[in-house]
Amino acid sequence: MTDFIEVFTQNSIRITTDGGRIYIDPFQMKIEPKDAAFVLITHDHMDHFSPEDLEKVICADTIMVVPAGMADKAQLYETKVKQIVTVTPDEKTEIEGLLIETVPAYNKLKPFHPRSSGWVGYILTVNGERVYIAGDTDATDEAKAVKCDIALVPIGGTYTMDVKKAAELINIMKPKVAIPVHFGGIVGKPEDADTFAQLVEAPTEVVKKIQF
Repeated sequence: MTDFIEVFTQNSIRITTDGGRIYIDPFQMKIEPKDAAFVLITHDHMDHFSPEDLEKVICADTIMVVPAGMADKAQLYETKVKQIVTVTPDEKTEIEGLLIETVPAYNKLKPFHPRSSGWVGYILTVNGERVYIAGDTDATDEAKAVKCDIALVPIGGTYTMDVKKAAELINIMKPKVAIPVHFGGIVGKPEDADTFAQLVEAPTEVVKKIQF
């Protein structure tokens, strides 16, 4: 069910579909495929909006999707990609056949990801599944209300929810599959994925995909 999803590091994700490849927050890429049909950015922190890594995945046919507050930064790629699309939280849109919903991504008490920044997570309808990429967020009311088949959620703590809060969120959402991200590198320990899996309740399956 999740063979079409790869997690490289942090929140760097690649989704392969019949319509092409979708990259979310490419970071520390060890390959340089330059084959992105879409690149989606959740927010402008260096481990999510990495110019060096964007250059490794974009091509002349790429559509880049960014939060509206990042429009100026994204314009640096105007001549390198096919199109730049800006989005705001709580939006539904279709871009060349890709169904995209945006979910607010923010910290409730921590200062790192203020709600006022307008940063987002994405729900993509791909390969017959609703796939939620939460981005850097806490277990917000908006996240708890997401309906999806596959959820990729941060578990590293410090800048996002930690293992316990992430598991609590998944147990509320009840997707078919949960994939932990954003741990084992800058924040969190590799073994956090094991703790997360122990805390997530059936019937949700935890699949560990991150590549260290």
